[in-house]
Amino acid sequence: MSSVGTRPSLEAGVRTAREYAAWSLAHGIQRRFLTRSAAQGDPVAQLAIHPPVIADPYPTFERLRAQGRVVRNGFVAGTVDHAVANAVLRSEDFGTGAGQAELPAPLRRLHGWVADQETLGPVDPPSMLVVDPPDHTRYRRLVARSFTARKVGRMADRVDDVARRLLDEIEAEGTTFDLVERYAARLPIAVIADLLGVPDDERELVLAWGNHAAVTLDPGLSWPTYRTAARALREMHAWFDAHLERLRRRPGDDLLSRLLAEQGADQLSEVEVHAIGLLVLGAGFETTVNLIGNGVALLDGHPDQLAVLRDDPDLWTNAVEEVLRVESPVQLTMRAALRDTEVAGEPVAEGEAMLVYLAGANRDPAVFDDPAAFDVTRANADQHLAFSAGVHFCLGASLARLEAAVGLRLLYERFPDLRLAGTPVRRGTRVLRGYASLPVYN
Repeated sequence: MSSVGTRPSLEAGVRTAREYAAWSLAHGIQRRFLTRSAAQGDPVAQLAIHPPVIADPYPTFERLRAQGRVVRNGFVAGTVDHAVANAVLRSEDFGTGAGQAELPAPLRRLHGWVADQETLGPVDPPSMLVVDPPDHTRYRRLVARSFTARKVGRMADRVDDVARRLLDEIEAEGTTFDLVERYAARLPIAVIADLLGVPDDERELVLAWGNHAAVTLDPGLSWPTYRTAARALREMHAWFDAHLERLRRRPGDDLLSRLLAEQGADQLSEVEVHAIGLLVLGAGFETTVNLIGNGVALLDGHPDQLAVLRDDPDLWTNAVEEVLRVESPVQLTMRAALRDTEVAGEPVAEGEAMLVYLAGANRDPAVFDDPAAFDVTRANADQHLAFSAGVHFCLGASLARLEAAVGLRLLYERFPDLRLAGTPVRRGTRVLRGYASLPVYN
């Protein structure tokens, strides 16, 4: 047999073996524990893996709240308490655990060794989501320059222009359309692609890859699901290599061109540029597409609140805060204690992983009166934790808020009688909550 012919096969086998090892450490161990614990009625496990609970997590959040401010199941701790969640997110005594906070440190190091850099996702270092200071501080400083209040303000006209163009196209095509496909996804991808210098004819590809990458945020993925996501990530990284090379030849006034031009102490490695760019690309549309879709679904179910907004359009900004609170696009995050500590009077041991249920904290009755109610006039709606808190507070929060407020206001100005035209389909993701399809008629 020819050695030339066997080499690709051997390389593919080694790659599959490494992928399986990475999956086993990051998901397989969890999946076995979660499946067993969920069957035994553990609410933390059910929130991670049980489809009926994932579809409607809010009663289970209340079960956790009734059990205490911090609930443990032998694998991780969890909280839906607003004060505890806020304290954990802001505390220097907690870190991200390199994206695998639930694993013992030796297994986290092993996972880092077997992980394939061609399939690194948003929860793999050096993604800003899962690195701590000082690296996180350096990355954030570089990216934050593109999200200052002045620069986001300048994007307002672009958001308005894109939204109006999309609505013109929808109006010309008929009365029934999928809000996610035709509007909620296309608005933010156009804006974030501008920020990263992505050509118009490549944005649909990036959107498809981003949906696969979003799956890797979830715990306990099955092996087939993980392999499919890894394949998409590999394709996305290959595209990104070509995109960076294009920007090196013809740099523009975009974030990636600026990152590539950095010199001195802030100069980034190729892997770091990949991690930052792909995270900004994914996060830049994931939150907004879910936020707009969730907002339309909530307003369809609460026509009285839509009437309030028609009477007072100035309330759209506050309405977006209430959508973020009631149907948080990002449901949870995880931290690990760096040392023995306590939060809000609750002791936490060094190395203990803590699931922070942002969506549960956002319905804490100690902070929000009648927390399950959707009220666009709620005075303290902006006290939610939907964008996290502390050093990992979402850099793109102001842009997401702008896109959602402008996008929703213009949508209902153009189609004041907009209603659901069929059964919405939820996304299968667990960390991200939104709709895969939202049929509406205008």
